[in-house]
Amino acid sequence: MIEITDAISLDESELGFSFILGSGPGGQNVNKTASAAQLRFDVRGSASLPAAVKARLMGLAGTRLTREGEIVITARRFRSQERNRADAVARLTALIAKAAAPPTPPRVRTTISRAEKEQRLRAKARRATVKSMRARPDSAD
Repeated sequence: MIEITDAISLDESELGFSFILGSGPGGQNVNKTASAAQLRFDVRGSASLPAAVKARLMGLAGTRLTREGEIVITARRFRSQERNRADAVARLTALIAKAAAPPTPPRVRTTISRAEKEQRLRAKARRATVKSMRARPDSAD
């Protein structure tokens, strides 16, 4: 079981892995070994996730989501299969954790009252008067 939040955990049997030839670090060896990990997770068929989290996850997945409702994550940062596999799982858990957080309500736009506007303008006028009194007197005086 992979812990995501206190309430949500994934069963490892829901994750499908395949290993492909990867670019990146490894020199000539990278052309011969399948070190990049490709993780597939079926969002629609997952029994571990609540419906609300599934819906938000499918929205967050973007181009990683297939038509069949699978999230495909390709990890090729590291030279070894094990580290790439762990990286792919970490990226998936971070994505699910982000989807599990409840959405913040949109900001309600407010207007400034007429009294507040007038008070601000009076304060600006007072400040301008104070600053103009600091100026040197004209030579004509």
